[in-house]
Amino acid sequence: MTEHDLFSRMSRREALTLAGATGVAALWPRRLAALSRALGSSPLRVNGARLNDRLGTLSVFGKNPQGGVTRLAYSDADAQAREWALTLMRDAGLQVEIDAAGNLIGRRAGSDAARKPILFGSHIDSVPEGGNYDGDVGSLSAIEVAQTLQENRTVTRHPLEVVIFQNEEGGLIGSRAISGEFEAKELSLVSRSGKTIGEGIAFLGGDLAKLESVKRKKGDIAAYIELHIEQGGILDATKTDIGVVEGIVGINWWDVTIEGFANHAGTTPMDHRQDAMLAAARFTIAVNRIVTSVPGRQVGTVGRITALPGAPNVIPGKVVLSLELRDLDAAKIHTLFDRIVTESKKIGAENGTTFSFIETNVNIPAPTDPRVRAVIDRSARDLGLSTRAMPSGAGHDAQDMTRLGPVGMIFVPSVNGISHSPKEFSRPRDIENGANVLLQTVLTLDAEME
Repeated sequence: MTEHDLFSRMSRREALTLAGATGVAALWPRRLAALSRALGSSPLRVNGARLNDRLGTLSVFGKNPQGGVTRLAYSDADAQAREWALTLMRDAGLQVEIDAAGNLIGRRAGSDAARKPILFGSHIDSVPEGGNYDGDVGSLSAIEVAQTLQENRTVTRHPLEVVIFQNEEGGLIGSRAISGEFEAKELSLVSRSGKTIGEGIAFLGGDLAKLESVKRKKGDIAAYIELHIEQGGILDATKTDIGVVEGIVGINWWDVTIEGFANHAGTTPMDHRQDAMLAAARFTIAVNRIVTSVPGRQVGTVGRITALPGAPNVIPGKVVLSLELRDLDAAKIHTLFDRIVTESKKIGAENGTTFSFIETNVNIPAPTDPRVRAVIDRSARDLGLSTRAMPSGAGHDAQDMTRLGPVGMIFVPSVNGISHSPKEFSRPRDIENGANVLLQTVLTLDAEME
């Protein structure tokens, strides 16, 4: 007789008695699912009202007048929000530590300590004048999943780890430290908070002397799952409940410095100028032209620019700007960059300026794991939710975790596709749906993975 047959022949009282005698907390997810079906109950669900209420509380840390947040990594608001999140993690029964890189790690033991852990989480730092959902939904949903398991006395076979990575928005610093991609030379880079990366890690409670200790190697984790808002408008426009992410684009950043010659704006003829700002304008147009000259989903952006000395009556002698390229194909990124560099030399020759490029960040393209994608899709459909396979045009900590083991991402709709803005919004019901898919994905992976 199978386990399911045994449960199905029992009365409700007999089944509950057996569960109590065996110890519900010791049952594997498969057994719990069989018992659930036998008793006619629905799958385990998160507390959606609690989750959405906590999202409202988190939005207070770094709140700005526009209705969003400016919770830059390593800022006071970031530190305060992380302390609050740490308390929630402890309340959810997690054993919490701040690792040497400044990441928050909340651990929950499994019934088999020899198994590799299943990780899930996100980040809570924001861009300047950002919204209240990017990173926050995944982080608080991960804590909610842990709390739901605790409240229902459900013990998984695998150990679980809830991870809130530090400084995702400034280059995936926390996840890159864990995956072994972070380099010591980056410690001196200045973050948006004004602190260097090294100062920021120490500010959050990390330990620079022990950074090497946070590195994990391939095979150290059973899986990593990240729930996130889509940050685009596809799910919202198609009225789809859940996005099953196929892969995460590679993201490369460069600081570009253009050197010309600063001179009097009133006395220097137009044809005698070495105008770094003019070269920067032509460069920006060239980036757009080159990136759009080939088919595909690749994007290129000049998002930050500073002209020096910065006076209305002085021809800029120096400009510093940013260049970002994104695509699922790393080779295409490199090809586009080479074409952009060639074009910059042409621009420089025509107006007496020089260009230099310093690569400041590289996140390789990262396909998600087909097995994990299938579990996410099945979990969503079992909950009566519609799904859509799709790429992620934004970078996420998940792409670094692909170096360690199987990875999956769950998207929920962003209303009107708005993100990195105070107008960013995801409906409470969609957030609850995403958290329930995360919960069922974790339970299914725990039951099916070795």
